[in-house]
Amino acid sequence: MGKKLVYTGKTKDVFELDNGNYLLKFKDDCTGKDGVFDPGENSVGLTIEGVGDVNLRMSIYFFEKVNKAGIKTHFVNANLDDTTMEVLPAKVFGKGLEVICRDKAVGSFYRRYSDYIKEGADLPSYVEMTFKDDAKGDPLVIKDALVDLGVMTAKQYDDIKAMTQKITKIVSDDLKEKGLVLYDIKFEFGYDANGDVMLIDEIASGNMRVYKDGKYIDPMTLSKLFFA
Repeated sequence: MGKKLVYTGKTKDVFELDNGNYLLKFKDDCTGKDGVFDPGENSVGLTIEGVGDVNLRMSIYFFEKVNKAGIKTHFVNANLDDTTMEVLPAKVFGKGLEVICRDKAVGSFYRRYSDYIKEGADLPSYVEMTFKDDAKGDPLVIKDALVDLGVMTAKQYDDIKAMTQKITKIVSDDLKEKGLVLYDIKFEFGYDANGDVMLIDEIASGNMRVYKDGKYIDPMTLSKLFFA
């Protein structure tokens, strides 16, 4: 099957396939700074051999679970030999949107609201969204703004929120069986030609904050523990 490169990303390249689907090629490049891995950084900082493979493995594992639960995703199939994943075409919201689900108060949430909550306190799968905009520091955006700016409909917002909480529970329950605690996780969603929402991108260790026995587990260690 023929493929045409349409986008070169920081951690993935995107090809268009003859059948109308897309192919994501997972790379060993990671975001970070000064050679230190950091999933929150906006630029490629280092290359870790095998990180593309392990991100794809974890994505396959969770996409299959999420699809089985009846939640729509862009996942079609994957090939571990060449670290690629075939996905359905999807449009992104606006110029790109990140959806964060928080089970514990840490990171930017805690920095914002520390007058009202203790660090590490439980949250009821709290969902928030930010625009992907490096220059503006990924600004937080609420439902009213998303609807009023024409980025999505109120129904699409409600669908994303409900799907995010369900997917987070699937991931969290799975990690719990391995003695790991999910604090927060980041997703991306898109929509198909009918406007129906679907989970896109990846579900990998670099997109989640996970603790074991009260200690933060870095993404590479998490991947090793996950597939141990």
